[in-house]
Amino acid sequence: MRVLKGLPASAGIAIGPAFAYRPEEPVVERRRVQDVEAELARFQAAVEQAQGQLREIHARTKGEMGEETARIFEAHLLFLEDPALLDSVRSRIRNGSNAEAAVADRVGEVVAVFEAMKDQYIRVRAGDVQDVGSRLIRNLQGRVPRPLVQLSSPGIVVARDLTPSDTAQMDKAMVLGFCTAMGGPTSHTAIMARVLGIPAVVGVGEEVLSVESGRPLVIDGSEGMVIVEPLEEQVQEYLERQRTSAARLEEIRASAQTPAVTRDGHRVEVVANIGDAAATRRALEYGAEGVGLLRTEFLYLNRDTMPSEEEQYAAYRAVADITGHRPLIIRTLDVGGDKTLPYLDIGEEANPFLGWRAIRLCLDRADLFKTQLRAILRAGHERNVKIMLPMITDVAEVRRAKELLGEAIDELARRGASFAPTLEVGIMVETPAASLAADILAAEVDFFSIGTNDLIQYVMACDRTNERVAHLYKPLHPAILRLVKAVVEAAHKEGKWVGMCGEMAGEALAVPLLVGLGLDELSMSAAAIPGTKSIIRALRLDEAERAAAYALGLQTEAEVRAHAARLVARIAQT
Repeated sequence: MRVLKGLPASAGIAIGPAFAYRPEEPVVERRRVQDVEAELARFQAAVEQAQGQLREIHARTKGEMGEETARIFEAHLLFLEDPALLDSVRSRIRNGSNAEAAVADRVGEVVAVFEAMKDQYIRVRAGDVQDVGSRLIRNLQGRVPRPLVQLSSPGIVVARDLTPSDTAQMDKAMVLGFCTAMGGPTSHTAIMARVLGIPAVVGVGEEVLSVESGRPLVIDGSEGMVIVEPLEEQVQEYLERQRTSAARLEEIRASAQTPAVTRDGHRVEVVANIGDAAATRRALEYGAEGVGLLRTEFLYLNRDTMPSEEEQYAAYRAVADITGHRPLIIRTLDVGGDKTLPYLDIGEEANPFLGWRAIRLCLDRADLFKTQLRAILRAGHERNVKIMLPMITDVAEVRRAKELLGEAIDELARRGASFAPTLEVGIMVETPAASLAADILAAEVDFFSIGTNDLIQYVMACDRTNERVAHLYKPLHPAILRLVKAVVEAAHKEGKWVGMCGEMAGEALAVPLLVGLGLDELSMSAAAIPGTKSIIRALRLDEAERAAAYALGLQTEAEVRAHAARLVARIAQT
């Protein structure tokens, strides 16, 4: 029996056999290149391949863990656009270095800079840089990306370190927990472990690497403790603690399975943002009453051809079969901006977030759009499926989309296919134009879902990934609250319901205000659902309405946050 001490990264106890994860690191050979242009082209191809891989990981992570966690891979993608990296590598290639060596040298320099920082949070970002660099080198060598953590039976992963990519792609059903020799509690890997609810201990030191696969382990993610070959009485003690913790968690989840109803009887539907069937199951376990946003981009990313109608139908139907009678809102393709497709020439745009993306692209490419619509209609047969259109700015876009939906229905009818002849059609309200013209749009659609992630950026004129202006991204800014109120009032006047599917929907301080503003539905990451339902149950509707009205009269987000914090603290004591 050995006791190793590390840093607590993710609370919980894991008991099981070790799985020693020792991925083979790429070996970089150095050589002089003769054809510089060919080497530059090879490097560019590796960059583009890495971008495609990361977009797919980003889409899957967003579905499983939510927008906030997926932003880790937005940072990875930004690194691949950084002139400080790309220009330096190209300069080395022009001086005769092969691309692998040029990448390794430049990444090594950047990693050294990060590791030298005094700030722990900044220092652990070195792992993200190394992750991207290793991906580039593997692509240049024509190797598959870093092997995933694949277990044939449940176990505790023991590794020198785990990259965010490793953690995002591991089989969560098989990983009981993990402990690493390196890393810190503020690393992105640790953050992802907490989101997933996987117990984790990091920074244990080199000694943990001597643990072989199959050795019995106990890890305590709350205390930062790893016990190698524990005594039987220790195993029993931790099993009892594990059972107590599991019972408490089960109690929380059980309460989350009941509807979110305020103390005076007002119900708010709480649903999930997901990306695939596995994420749907997890969301339902956390108490989701349906799916408020199924992102479909993951089907289109990191491939050379557009997914067929059959592929899409199978993916959507798999989710619909899990949700059953519960609502399933499928958002139509939202690419462009930060998500490009190699088989669809979007072209270079000076400002892609204001460019040819989402519904604009789909309406111009009716063939692509109708393929997806047919798949959704078929998946909706005998299921509660709804369609949601992204990036709407004008009522003409909605009318044209509905025309194409009618054509897709006619085509399926001629084929004799089974499909849902009528589906509710809604839109994401994520542009200032849509929010200001909500009264016009409400007459054309069946529901609204406010997409605050983009709406806040457009309203506040800020890119939240730009560190110089990210402080302007303020979900509780009075301007945002006023827009939400206007959208809700316009929809309710037409007898239509309004949801919210941006991150703001699951933010604890925002929930009472959103209920008070009249939101009928809140859609969020699975992990946020139990807490959100708990807050709603502790509220009275009239109390929430008064709080929202007061917030609308405040002048700054800081004032709104302080007001909301007092309310949440007060209801937590009731």
